[in-house]
Amino acid sequence: MTVDPRPRTAERSLSAGSGPGPGTGVLPRRRRRRHHGAVVGWLLVAPAALFYGVFVLRPLGLTAQYSFYDWNGIGPSTPVGLDNYARILTDPTLYGSLVHAFQLILFFSGVPVVVGLVVAATIRRIATSRLALVARTVVFLPQVIPLVAAGITWSWLLSSRGAVNELLSLVGLGFLTRAWLGDIGTALSAVGVIGAWVLLGLCTLLLLSGMTKIDPSLYEAARLDGAGPVREFLAVTVPGVRQEIGVCVTVTVIAALASFDIVYISTQGGPGGATTVPGLQIFYLAFASRDIGQASALAVVLVLLVLAVVLPVQYVVRRGEQ
Repeated sequence: MTVDPRPRTAERSLSAGSGPGPGTGVLPRRRRRRHHGAVVGWLLVAPAALFYGVFVLRPLGLTAQYSFYDWNGIGPSTPVGLDNYARILTDPTLYGSLVHAFQLILFFSGVPVVVGLVVAATIRRIATSRLALVARTVVFLPQVIPLVAAGITWSWLLSSRGAVNELLSLVGLGFLTRAWLGDIGTALSAVGVIGAWVLLGLCTLLLLSGMTKIDPSLYEAARLDGAGPVREFLAVTVPGVRQEIGVCVTVTVIAALASFDIVYISTQGGPGGATTVPGLQIFYLAFASRDIGQASALAVVLVLLVLAVVLPVQYVVRRGEQ
């Protein structure tokens, strides 16, 4: 007795093509759905990617290209190779601006992060009181004030007859009074104080948000072990906000290296170039001296320095989370 295998084969083909099992027809449908999802995703990302490419990547590429030329922005350009970069290493005005930027990191990054940790920990302890809300508002207030207004206000406060000198004279420290932003020895530090004041609120709120995620049982365990407030802060709070500290350091370091507006409003790089920073120097080279090539070279060096400082910070933070 012979059995015709064709109906059985057709049945298997039908079940493979339309049945719920892992047939050959299911995989193509899944691939089509994945492909459709990928296409939709790229279409959604395309406007932002186009905008980023035109207004970020293209200017970066043109800046790198201009850095190898001697060009005034209007007339013909002359290739100069690496001469613009060599000048950065030999001209005291140019490499001095980079040194000033690194000095500002101590004020723009070190002070806001350290003080912000203490202020955030204090606010966390009094989180249930109305004073905590007032403290958060007062600390964050510099972030909502335009930097131009902040620079002008601090210029008045730090002038020779400003409120700072009046207060010093009132408490018997009149011998310390000076034009803080007009003295070569104190101008850069005074600018750093302004930057620290502006960034303190941002760092405090970032760190405070990180502290709210720490498990309260960790603090209870530390107290049961006899830890005091300082030991509790160092053993529980600081490790618990490691990621937020990394964000604060990254943001504030970039602000220090790329600072422009506060310096321009308060000192315009003076006195005697004591507060000249790369952002301000690039502005003067490009729009006052019409030296587009040199300004572009300094801008490229500034970008590389920002990456050289920020990337290790991000690496250390991610490594600490593993």
